[in-house]
Amino acid sequence: MEVILLKDVDNLGMKFDVVAVKPGYGRNFLIPQGLAQVANVSNKKHVEEVKKQQSAKIAKLIEDYKVLAEKLKATRILVGAKSGASGKLFGSVTNIQVSEALKKQFDLTVDRKKIHIQGEVKELGVYKATVNLFKDVMTEIEFEVVSE
Repeated sequence: MEVILLKDVDNLGMKFDVVAVKPGYGRNFLIPQGLAQVANVSNKKHVEEVKKQQSAKIAKLIEDYKVLAEKLKATRILVGAKSGASGKLFGSVTNIQVSEALKKQFDLTVDRKKIHIQGEVKELGVYKATVNLFKDVMTEIEFEVVSE
């Protein structure tokens, strides 16, 4: 069964993508939740028209996000965490704390699911994470975990 996605769906596709899914998943989950619609001829034509109208807006957004990605790549984000005297953290730093630090330092709201930390963060120091800012715009950022 082919469906047209009306919203971004993790591990499936982005908004307005035409994807093939199993019929039960499409009929019982995607369509009732308002995440997709059936990909018939008229719906495909409508989506193509909407894509044409939004292509200039999307191109501008992609350029803006690319500039932001370069800015993020050039700076180091500070993430505060509670730690012991030896530098070991009480718990660990997750993508939620990185998302909050981006919000605080750059006024940038990034969904925590779009931040992937490389390895585990259990000590103070500098680490790397990959951030998916927008469709096809990903950047690798450095963040430093400091004691609060």
